[in-house]
Amino acid sequence: MKTDLIRQLSEELESELTNNILPYWMDKMVDEQNGGFYGQVTGEEQLVEKAPKGGILNARILWTFSAAYRTFQIPEYLETARRAKDYIIDHFFDKTYGGTYWSLNYKGEPSDTKKQIYSVAFFIYALSEYFAATGDKLCLDKAIGLFHLIEEHSFDKNLNGYFEAYSHDWKLLDDLRLSNKDANEKKTMNSHLHILEAYTNLCRVWKDDFLKKQLENLVIIFFEKILDNKTFHLNLFFNENWECKSSVTSYGHDIEASWLLLEAANVLDNVNIIKRAREICKLMASANLEGLQEDGSIIYEKNNNTGHINYERDWWVQAEGVVGYMNAFEVTGNKKFLDNSVNCWNYIKENLIDHVNGEWFWGIKKDGSINRTDDKAGFWKCPYHNSRACMEMMHRYKSLSY
Repeated sequence: MKTDLIRQLSEELESELTNNILPYWMDKMVDEQNGGFYGQVTGEEQLVEKAPKGGILNARILWTFSAAYRTFQIPEYLETARRAKDYIIDHFFDKTYGGTYWSLNYKGEPSDTKKQIYSVAFFIYALSEYFAATGDKLCLDKAIGLFHLIEEHSFDKNLNGYFEAYSHDWKLLDDLRLSNKDANEKKTMNSHLHILEAYTNLCRVWKDDFLKKQLENLVIIFFEKILDNKTFHLNLFFNENWECKSSVTSYGHDIEASWLLLEAANVLDNVNIIKRAREICKLMASANLEGLQEDGSIIYEKNNNTGHINYERDWWVQAEGVVGYMNAFEVTGNKKFLDNSVNCWNYIKENLIDHVNGEWFWGIKKDGSINRTDDKAGFWKCPYHNSRACMEMMHRYKSLSY
C-alpha cells in the first residue's frame, strides 16, 4: 500500500516536470535575441525582455536541465542545458579575477560584479551536474576552479565557516547581504547550506581528499554551530565568532536541510556521520511539524522573539516539504511523514501549479489568494526547487522498488 502511494506520487511529479515545468522554460524563457535566457516574467505573466540576468537563475537553469537530461536522456533537455552552459562560461565568469558575477544586464554584460559566495556555489552545483550528465571535462575543471577560489578567499581559517560576499577583486564587502530582507552578518545558514549542496554534488564526480575534508567539515558545522540542538531548528545569521544574530525559524530551510545533510553524509560514506545525520534528520523533520498546516502546506517562518508568523506558502517551501517529509519517512518508517509528503504535493496541485500558463506561482498569501506580486520567473524564481522535488521523488521511488 505504501509503495503504491509512493509510485502514484512519483508518476504525478514526473508528469508535472515533463509536461509543465520544463516546457515553460524551454518555450517561454529562451532569449533568442540576446542569448541565454530572459531574466524575468512577472507574477502577471508579463515578459520583461530587458530584465537583468541573475547568476543564481542561470546556474539553476543549468542544474535543472543537466539533471533532467541525466534522468531522461531527452535531447531537447541536453540542448537547453548546453545553451545555459555556454552562456554561463561566456558571460558569467570573471576572466580577470576569477569567480562568477552576481548579475548581467539583458545584453549579457557584467552589471553587478560582486562575488556572492552563495551564487558561486550554485555554479559549482550546476557545472558538476552538467559534467555528470555529459562528461564535459571543461565544466568539471570550471567547478573545481570555483571550489578552490571559495576555499582560498571565503573560508575562515581561524574560526571556521565561510564569509558571505566579496568585491570583483576578492575584497570582503561591507554589505554582505544576499537580499534586502537578510541581516548583514558575516556568516549565514543559507550560504553554508548551498555550499554544502554544491560540494556534495562535486564530491560525487571528483574524488578529492581536500574536497571531502571540507564537505565533512561543513556537515559538522551544521551539527555543532548552525543547528539549535534544543529546538532542532536552524539558526540563520551569525557574526564572525559564530554568535547567533537571529530569532527566526525558517520552516522551508529546516526541512530542506534535513535531507541535504543526510545526502552529504551518504556521499561522504562515513558510518559515524551517516548515523548522526539520520538521527538529526528525524529530529529536524519532527520539529518542522510546527510549521505544517491542516491543508498540507508549510508556512514560511516565525519570529520567536516577537511571535509574528509569516503564513505565506511560497512555492519552494512546499517543494522541499515533499522531499523532506519523504526522506524522513525513509529514515523512520513512520507513515505520518509519507502522508505529509503526499498532502504537501496535493496542496501544490490544488494551489500553486499554473495549469493555464505553466510553471508554479510564487506562492499563496495568508488570505488564500495567489501571490502575483512576486515573479513567475526571475532572479529568485527558478526551475530548481520544484524540478528537483520531482526528480528526487522519481529516484526515491525507484530505489524503494529494488
